Parts: sequence; structure tokens; C-alpha cells
Amino acid sequence: MLNSYKDLVDVALKLLGYCQSNDWRGYDPYDALNSRIFNRLPFLHFRLPRLALTQIIKRIPVNVRPLLLIPKTQNPKAVALFLMAFLKLSRLGLLQEAKLIEAMIEKLTALRSQDINYYCWGYSFPWQTRTILVPRGAPNLVCTVFVANALLDAYERNHDVRSLEMAASAAEYILKELFWTEGDSAGFSYPLPSLRTRVHNGNFLGAALLCRIYKYCGDRQYLEAALHVTRYSAGKQCEDGSWYYGELPTQLWIDNFHTGYNLCALQTIGQCAETSEFALNLRRGFEFYRAHFFRNDGAPRYFHDRTYPIDIHSVAQSVITLMEFRDLDQSNVELAYRVLEWAMVNMWDERGYFYYQIFPFWRNRISYMRWSQAWMLCTLATILETSNC
Repeated sequence: MLNSYKDLVDVALKLLGYCQSNDWRGYDPYDALNSRIFNRLPFLHFRLPRLALTQIIKRIPVNVRPLLLIPKTQNPKAVALFLMAFLKLSRLGLLQEAKLIEAMIEKLTALRSQDINYYCWGYSFPWQTRTILVPRGAPNLVCTVFVANALLDAYERNHDVRSLEMAASAAEYILKELFWTEGDSAGFSYPLPSLRTRVHNGNFLGAALLCRIYKYCGDRQYLEAALHVTRYSAGKQCEDGSWYYGELPTQLWIDNFHTGYNLCALQTIGQCAETSEFALNLRRGFEFYRAHFFRNDGAPRYFHDRTYPIDIHSVAQSVITLMEFRDLDQSNVELAYRVLEWAMVNMWDERGYFYYQIFPFWRNRISYMRWSQAWMLCTLATILETSNC
């Protein structure tokens, strides 16, 4: 199905057209609490009903959101991924509307979290974790990191000083509001500043952004915080090269895309900090990743010890991670194409979008803008860019 560079271009442009026709708005796996119906019911004042509703709506394969008056929204993380994709497509001469780049930057400016002195971003829906409710628009580490990285990409491409200033403000937010130390531990709070969580992909992602900012401002406080946090999470790597999602008893799972986050972020940290301190962690982590997260036919496994659900987010991050480490082994590029080919056969809808998940006996064909389409457009742009090098 992907027999040529032109095939990749055609899919990318068709997906871009689908996203643009929806004004970059869409549903999200976790947007149940945006329901205008359920928000009027008193049972949503309690944690367990909110958690149950979110999980039920996320798991059922029929999209009931229109019936529940859940609106399509523009999510800052999706907009950031679109911006990353547009910058890559523009370099390749494949972006017909050059104004889309500026439009995404304007959207990110407008979607920033309100009443906070820094530029920072949160999701377009409230979400219930096992313990707390995160309000709609409340800034969080991961969303802010992705937006800031997209803005840094824009600065590097177009020398847009405003983009650099917003990214620097976001890095300052992470350093001043989210960075914490406690004995030998260090991290970035997630999903709220009050929580001293030990989530490794969040730590690596935050540290990588601070290292990128350090490259431009030369302020060692960013580098020192980044290395402190990286050393903590690198030290928590398991003997087999893997990382648990986090250190709480409820966080002891190992999955595909968070491991991919860890590896790509560690690569950035080493490059921007100009250090080989974490080279062994990176090598062991990638060896584990290659050995445990792919079936022979290219389907990406969700967990290290079981396949299902096969998730489009795992497809996207798998391709990005494999292309990031293409210089290690040419077979990484071959596997990336095999993953993408499998997704095209099994998860692509000819109407121009990708399905959410596949299970042994059924598929969830719902289209999610942030989780699925934005990620896959960025993935397609990534593989096109690296194929054109």
C-alpha cells in the first residue's frame, strides 16, 4: 500500500485535509467530562462516578459523544503536533498553505492556560485520575512540553522570536513551578503542581525541553535541574533496560509509547547537554524496546508482555522512535516502514483518518483528533522528512 514516496505524500495530504475540514477539532478518548448533559447531574460531583464515566466512554467502540453533547474541541497538544508536522511538510515543499504555520502559532497563543504568569498549556477537557480531578485548561507538564517543543521547532525554522519567548516562558514555568527535589529523588510535578509524582516519561520529557532551552539561553539552572531529574529517572531503569511508567504501586506497567518518549527525550538530553552520561541507559533501553514491542508482521504491541490493544498512538510513536534511532541500525528504518504499512492496512479509513484501537475480535473505529490524527500526521511528516534526507 505504501509502495513509494508519493504514496506517503498522498496519505499525509489526505489526512491533513481531513483534519483541516474539521477545523482541527475533534473528540478525545478522555473527554467524557465535557458532556453538557452529565455536567448537570449531581453524581459527577464525586470521584468514582467521574472515573467510571470516563473509562466507559473511552472503552466502548460506538461514539456516543454527540448524544451526550460532548463537543469537538481544539486541544493544545494536537495543535502543537500539527505545527510540528507543518514545519516538516513545509521544508519538503508539501505544505501548500504556508499560513497554516502562523495560524497554529496563533492558536497556541490563544489556547494558553489563563490567569498564570507563564506561558503553559493544558487539555481541552477535565479529567479524573485515580485520585484527583484535573480541571479543563489546567496547565500540565506533558502538554506544556509538547507545545514548547513545537514553538522551538518554529523558532529554529523561521527565527520567530515570539515563539522562542513563549517556549522560554514555558521552560521557566516548569523550572519554577514543577521542579522538585526530595533527598535523592527529583522530578517534575504531574499532572498538577501540587503533586510530587515520580513519572519517568514526564521527567525525561521535561528535562529534554530544559536542555533545549539551555542551548539558547546558556542559563545553567536549566541544565542543572534537567540533569538532576534525568539522573533520578535513569537510575530507576530496570535491569532488563525497561522503565516502569512510574514508581507508585499502581504505576508498575511498561508500555510502548511512554518507553518511546523516554528514549527520544534521552537522545535530546544527550545532544543538547553534550553529554554521554546516559549513553548506556539509552542503548539498554532501545535494545529492550526493539525486542519487546513489535510483532513479526510490524504490529506494535501496547505492553512489553502482551499485544492488545493495538493503539494508533503506539503506531505513531513507534515510527518516530525507530526513525530517531535510524543511525544505530538500518533495520530500524525497515521496521518503521513495516509498522506504518501494517497501520495502513489495518487502521486507515479511506475517508482520511486513522482508527483508534484494534482488539483480537473487533476494532474501535472512532476518530480522535489529538490521540490519533495529530500524532499520525506528525509521524507521516517525520518519515517523509527522513526519507528525503
